[in-house]
Amino acid sequence: MENTHVTPENDLKTDQTRIIAALNDRLRQTYWGGKVMTTCGVNELPEEVQLKAFRAVSDFDDFTEDNDPHGEHDFGKVEVAGHAFFWKIDYYDARMEYGSEDPTNPDVTTRVLTIMLTSEY
Repeated sequence: MENTHVTPENDLKTDQTRIIAALNDRLRQTYWGGKVMTTCGVNELPEEVQLKAFRAVSDFDDFTEDNDPHGEHDFGKVEVAGHAFFWKIDYYDARMEYGSEDPTNPDVTTRVLTIMLTSEY
C-alpha cells in the first residue's frame, strides 16, 4: 500500500511546484517574466512559421504525467507547418551565471524559454 500521508515537506514541495508552474505558464503564455531564445534552426524558418510556432507554444496546455512529471510546466512539444518544435524553460540566477537557488522567487531567478526544432535537441 502506497503511503499517501501528507507531510509539511510534501505541502511545501506542492506549493513550490504550483508557484514554479504559474511563473512558467506566465512566461510561456505572455512572453513576459523572463527571456526568450530561439535556436539557429528556428531563426532560419520563414517568419510566418516562426510566428505560428510562438503562438503554438503560448497556447500549449497539454501537460500530462508523461511530459510533465514534476508538474512545473517547463517542457513541451508542438507541431507547426510540418515542423516539430520543443520548448523548455530553465532557471538561472539573476546574473545568468548559475542555476537559480530558488525558482519560486522571480527576484533572484531569470527564466529562459528556449524554442528549438526537435532535430536540434
